[in-house]
Amino acid sequence: MIRNVLGAVVALAGAAAAVLSPFRDWYDGRLGRHYRLGDLFTGTGVTGAHPGSLFGSLWLPFLCAAVVTVVGVLLRSRALVALAGVVVIGFTVLWMVRVFEVTDSLAVAGDGSGLDVGVALALGGGVLMLLGAGVMAGRGGVRGRPYPAPDSSDPDTWPPTREPGPSVQTSPWPEPEGDDPYVGPPPDSPGPRPDSPGAPGTRPSGGHRSPSGD
Repeated sequence: MIRNVLGAVVALAGAAAAVLSPFRDWYDGRLGRHYRLGDLFTGTGVTGAHPGSLFGSLWLPFLCAAVVTVVGVLLRSRALVALAGVVVIGFTVLWMVRVFEVTDSLAVAGDGSGLDVGVALALGGGVLMLLGAGVMAGRGGVRGRPYPAPDSSDPDTWPPTREPGPSVQTSPWPEPEGDDPYVGPPPDSPGPRPDSPGAPGTRPSGGHRSPSGD
């Protein structure tokens, strides 16, 4: 539970950073939302000053990744959160490749003419999403193989120690007793027999009366 909460916080922070990054400077003072999404797949014009609509810019895949992150957190799906992080990092790296093809440089300049804070936010957001997916425990929450239930051949063992434990009880009621009446000990058992002269509860043989006259 704690791992899921911590991973969700980290992943959502990464999603927020990714969505915010296109509104910050990316390269040479140009905002990330001014880069058209189609320019990433042509290799030309990524540094030109011809911004398009917001939903046709670099912001669109980052928004989709943030939505996937929220769904993954709600479903406790590590795969969805990790997929969102890969999308953010992938589009950022693709943008960097296109810029390098045009400028032959990806330097960070102090005057703002190189890579700027928007790129750092995008890469950092993607890394946080992957980190959040790694921290989350997922739906199960408990890793490891559960112990199998004891079968009929070994009913008196209890996992995980496999030591003797409670027996298998097939009925909640007490065990039934036999209906046969008690007939005394078996003939070959030691001790006086009920019909022997010395056995307690037997009348002396010979019919003699007791001194009291009974």
